[in-house]
Amino acid sequence: MQCTVRWRGDGMTLLAETESGHLAAMDGAPEGGGRNLAPRPMEMVLLGAGGCTAYDVVLILKRSRQQVTGCEVRLQAERAATDPKVFTRIHMHFIVRGRDLRPALVENALRLSHEKYCSASIMLAKTAELTQDFEIIEG
Repeated sequence: MQCTVRWRGDGMTLLAETESGHLAAMDGAPEGGGRNLAPRPMEMVLLGAGGCTAYDVVLILKRSRQQVTGCEVRLQAERAATDPKVFTRIHMHFIVRGRDLRPALVENALRLSHEKYCSASIMLAKTAELTQDFEIIEG
């Protein structure tokens, strides 16, 4: 896997291009020279972890023959006060929608994602305490 990140010399806006040909913009806060035009790079890291684990959970539930119709992950993170300002705590709250979902299978999907499949959250767990909980909404 590879990507390219370019700074064009204006403010602190960065443009990233992925190996699969997709573009993502990033920017800094005004106090750091940015113009607040796009997510911060560390927000992208957090987004990546949420996307990675949501993908896993949906796939695991589908393979378990669960009738999952939606999955949302709300992430709350804390960072170290000094450089490097790594994530120190991340809580993931999953809202899983579906018909007749079995709580034990949802819990198992979360566990498998965080312990075995989600590369992003497994990497972040090297510096951060990761916690999660979930709720199921019928429908």
